[in-house]
Amino acid sequence: MFQTAELGQKISKKEFKQQERVLRTNLLALQQEIRKRGQFPVLIDFAGVRGAGKGTSVNLLNKWMDARWIRTHAYDHPTDEEANRPTFWKFWRHLPPRGQMGIHMSGRYSRPLLDFVYGEIDQLQFKRELDRINNFEKALADDGAMILKYWMHISKEVQKERLESLENDPLRSWRMSDIDWKHYEMYDRFIEAAEQIVTVTNTGHAPWEIIEGQDYFYRSLRVGEILQDRLERHLVSEEVRQKY
Repeated sequence: MFQTAELGQKISKKEFKQQERVLRTNLLALQQEIRKRGQFPVLIDFAGVRGAGKGTSVNLLNKWMDARWIRTHAYDHPTDEEANRPTFWKFWRHLPPRGQMGIHMSGRYSRPLLDFVYGEIDQLQFKRELDRINNFEKALADDGAMILKYWMHISKEVQKERLESLENDPLRSWRMSDIDWKHYEMYDRFIEAAEQIVTVTNTGHAPWEIIEGQDYFYRSLRVGEILQDRLERHLVSEEVRQKY
C-alpha cells in the first residue's frame, strides 16, 4: 500500500516558492469563507512514520493560514483526568467549533496502533477499536464536519537516515529517545498495522491521504493542495446539503 509513497518524488525550491504564494492565498481565502459561513468544522489528522514531516506540516498549515482560527492538539500519555474519563472524551472536548479548524497529532489512531503492535490487544480487539473510530467519524460527518486524514510516510531506510541525523545534531539531539530506535526496529510491524488502519477507516466522509514525506518541498505542496481541494469541494457539498 505504501510503496507509492517511496518513489523519491521531489520538486525544486524555486518551484515550491512559486506555487506556495498561490496556495497560501487560496487557503487563506477558503479559511475566511468557512469562518464567514460558520456551517461546519474542519478536522485534520496527522499520523504516520516518525521523521516523515508530521510536525513540520502542522506548523506550515498554521503559518499559511490564520492560526487564531486553528486549534492544534498533540496527544501523548493521558492525564489523570483523561484516564478517568471515556477514551473519546478528550477528542470530543477538542473538536473545533463550526467555522474553525482543528488539527490533531497522534490522535485517536495512536493508542490502538501502539496497543496492537505491542501485542496488548489482538486482531479482533484492534478491529473493534477501528470500527469505533469509524462510528465517531461518521457521527461528525453526518453533522456536516469535514474530516481529512494524512498518513505521512517514509521508507525504513530514509527513517534511519533521519534518526541518525537527528541524533548527531547537537542542537536537535534532545528530541531523540530510546523509544525512537525501538520503534525503528519494529518498523515493519507498524507498517503492517498502519495498512489495516488505512484499509478499514478510509471512507468517503473521512478519507486518508498518503503523503510521501522524504522531500520537504514536495510533501508540503501535496498537503496544502489536498487540503485546498477538499475545502473547495466541501463548501460546495455543504451548501447543497443546507438547501435540503
